[in-house]
Amino acid sequence: MDFDLSEDQRLLKESVDRFITDQYGFEQRKKYMREPAGYNPAMWDQITEIGLLGLPFEDTLGGFGGGGVETAIVMEAFGRGLVLEPYFATVILGGGLLRRAAPEATLGALAPRVAGGKLKLAFGHVERHSRYDLADVTTTARKDGSGYVLNGAKSVVIHGDAADKILLTARTGGERRDRAGIGLFMVDPTSPGVARRGYPTQDGLRAAEITLDNVRVSAGDVLNDNALPLIEHVVDEAIAALCAEAVGAMQVMQDLTLEYLKTRKQFGRPIGSFQVLQHRSVDMLVALEQARSMALFAAVMAEETNPIERRKAISAAKVQIGRSARHLGQEAIQLHGGIGMTNEYAVGHYFKRVTMIDQMFGDADTHLAFLARHGGLFGRAA
Repeated sequence: MDFDLSEDQRLLKESVDRFITDQYGFEQRKKYMREPAGYNPAMWDQITEIGLLGLPFEDTLGGFGGGGVETAIVMEAFGRGLVLEPYFATVILGGGLLRRAAPEATLGALAPRVAGGKLKLAFGHVERHSRYDLADVTTTARKDGSGYVLNGAKSVVIHGDAADKILLTARTGGERRDRAGIGLFMVDPTSPGVARRGYPTQDGLRAAEITLDNVRVSAGDVLNDNALPLIEHVVDEAIAALCAEAVGAMQVMQDLTLEYLKTRKQFGRPIGSFQVLQHRSVDMLVALEQARSMALFAAVMAEETNPIERRKAISAAKVQIGRSARHLGQEAIQLHGGIGMTNEYAVGHYFKRVTMIDQMFGDADTHLAFLARHGGLFGRAA
């Protein structure tokens, strides 16, 4: 298999890498974080101008039809910068749901607005009791004429406090954890009966708790009435994107640690000259390269149409990302000593982000259990 980037992919990588280098230094990021929205609106405009918001959409919809590899290129660069803007929520999750689950007319109307930076989206699916089970939905959607009335609550809606529209799941039929009967709806957060409470997350991003009290949605805002298989595909694509982002963050932790080992002196010489620390640095590099390989595998497999084979590949990548991130982050903190624990130094912020990535859509243990039930990455379920 040819793992070299195409000319278009290489140009995309150069463009995004240059943008992050120029605009997203650690001190700049701290300033962006203090903005009322938790990110810099001017930076969102720049992301729009370089065309990244149209990544998953066809050119007829204002995008450039990027696939899993193009998404990975962008997300790895964003991981190096610890980007705060709602790109993942709007483009990867929201854009993915529009592309896979929305009617053609809705996609045609909304995709150009997303690509043009005029519409920010969020995905409200997780509930307090559901943990990592995508079928565990108790929010209800009661038929009311041609529309529905929604009641329930969603938790940890990434960038839900900044979204112009929220794509929400609710049960149109069946019992809790039934795979059938999960609908996908588009809700205006300013609608009567919608309450949202925004808050910062541990990694410096934003999330929201959303409560629905007799919220009416019209027939035009019903995106799909049996959406779970499509949601699972979008979540798999989102996990692949997060794996790439984690690799970008781990790369910076590796670079910062190596630089520190070369400059920090003890007993009259750089601590990197001590063999035991050299061994630990090499182990960090091995963990990083293992994660990079599996993130690329996930990017390639994210569009696989067989759901079991796709999920097995995604789960294997998520396991490796979680293990590598924990090892590399802990080593980076320890080798930096006390400074690695401070908010003023970058390495701890990167460790927070990769730790949050490990928890999103299932931690390493959860995905390892899935692989065990299905006979491993290349095996068959017993």
